[in-house]
Amino acid sequence: MSLDPRAVLTRPAPPPDATVAYGDHPDQVADLRRPIGAGPAAPLVVVVHGGFWRAEYDRTHTGPLAAGLAGLGYPVAQVEYRRTGQPGGGWPGTLTDVRDAVAALPTLVARELPGVLAAGPPLLVGHSAGGQLALHVAATAPATVAGVLALAPVADLVEAYRRDLDGGAVAALLGGGPEEVPERYATADPSLSVPRQTRTVIVHGLRDRQVPVELSRTFVDRATAAGAATTLVELPECEHFGLIDPLSPAWPHVARALGSLRQGQ
Repeated sequence: MSLDPRAVLTRPAPPPDATVAYGDHPDQVADLRRPIGAGPAAPLVVVVHGGFWRAEYDRTHTGPLAAGLAGLGYPVAQVEYRRTGQPGGGWPGTLTDVRDAVAALPTLVARELPGVLAAGPPLLVGHSAGGQLALHVAATAPATVAGVLALAPVADLVEAYRRDLDGGAVAALLGGGPEEVPERYATADPSLSVPRQTRTVIVHGLRDRQVPVELSRTFVDRATAAGAATTLVELPECEHFGLIDPLSPAWPHVARALGSLRQGQ
């Protein structure tokens, strides 16, 4: 395995089995992968990619993650969505796209990949900014989500804005800071709008320099206080990208966390 943890971002992955559209925009699509193996039908896993919501980062870099999840026996959908820096991206389009995709994908996957889905809503796996989006869907449309595995999520947008993560990424998403558009933060920030009805597991590396673990700790503290079933797994030797790399030492922890969500259904 490469010593560069970013190598996963450009590592080739097998092509998807199908691509479906959940809307009319070219970025309102999802790549689908069949589960590998002959096991029983499994819940759909919807992968929501990160990249600080910016247009230059698309779903391609989660190909190894999606292939790894399919290797665990899950049918997988990699969601694309409109992002900041392109028409329709940012507030509210980015958030609306992911909500719409999660609601539509069980039907679309059942049509394109018949016989592989277990009954029930999907599990969401979101990395970094995708973790924020997955938690947002669980908070605002809980009936469409069976559980959330958030990998190094941007789970505290107010603090992410204060720290100026990725050079103004949160302001670009929401159109300003928390004092300028407080109602948007109240809706989009997982630490302010906690998904109370959805089981959530967060996995975060203590060596993460892109999204500090303190953001996840704040979210978990607030979610627990609100009565939500939330677990935080901290990995001392992990940075930001190992969580989406099936070749990394962090992968067994990710697989175990997803399995715990599946068993809790």
